Amino acid sequence: MRHTLSILVENKPGVLTRVTSLFARRGFNIDSLAVGETEDPKLSRITIVTGVESAPLEQIIRQVYKLINVIKVTNLKSEESIARELAMFKITCPPEKRHEVFAIVNVFNASVVDVSKNTVMVEATGSDDKLASLEDIFRGYGIKEMARTGVIALGRGE
Repeated sequence: MRHTLSILVENKPGVLTRVTSLFARRGFNIDSLAVGETEDPKLSRITIVTGVESAPLEQIIRQVYKLINVIKVTNLKSEESIARELAMFKITCPPEKRHEVFAIVNVFNASVVDVSKNTVMVEATGSDDKLASLEDIFRGYGIKEMARTGVIALGRGE
């Protein structure tokens, strides 16, 4: 089962290394990792998606709390949070196929951010499932390059 951890940390050098090293030392894979400054420039939020089972996850959470500069660790359950990811796709698209690609972009509520003679670059945000579906469709046209940011998430409500 995949779990999303939101880790609030002091915005200081080495914090990300200490957190990710803890996962590596325990032999747990990180499926997605995103980090950035919060509304307070002294704090950063690390969002980690991992496939750890529930029992080892509780142990990791306790160990992360013990790390220097860690302020708060939250296991964000999917029904109690909003998670999004950004993806950019550069796809092969000759002029005669552009109308098809633009229609797909509209259906997925994505954006065309660049057009060249034989390629179109598309940016899309959404859930992992949405981006995976869009990727599958674009594979039929030929993906020249692709980049995904990793999941960011926040708990709902107060």
